[in-house]
Amino acid sequence: MYLVVIGWLYVTVMMAVAEAASPQGSLLGAAVTFIFYGLVPVAIVAYILGTPARKRALRERERAQNEAEAYTAQAAETHEARAGQPPPTSGLPGSTPEPHAGGEAPAAGAEPLHRGPVRKEP
Repeated sequence: MYLVVIGWLYVTVMMAVAEAASPQGSLLGAAVTFIFYGLVPVAIVAYILGTPARKRALRERERAQNEAEAYTAQAAETHEARAGQPPPTSGLPGSTPEPHAGGEAPAAGAEPLHRGPVRKEP
């Protein structure tokens, strides 16, 4: 669609230049030619051809909003369901330590694991 718009605007610019450069032409006539043969028709056609994309974007935005509302409602229900339960004990003194899942640097001063000697390849 944009290629057609750019092409039509190029044609109308050339028409306006030809009008301005002709002995009987004027700059006002060139401006009127560009506006009424170029900008107005292109704006109308671009608006009409862009309607399906705007509708699609609106539906997508509404779908995302509905999903967000459903997720929020589900999170609220989960929070209400957990309100009567004791909090999880992971990370508290006396609890079983969680294995390191990776993705983080070890704490400062932590001793590295001993891996033993590494054999050189021949």
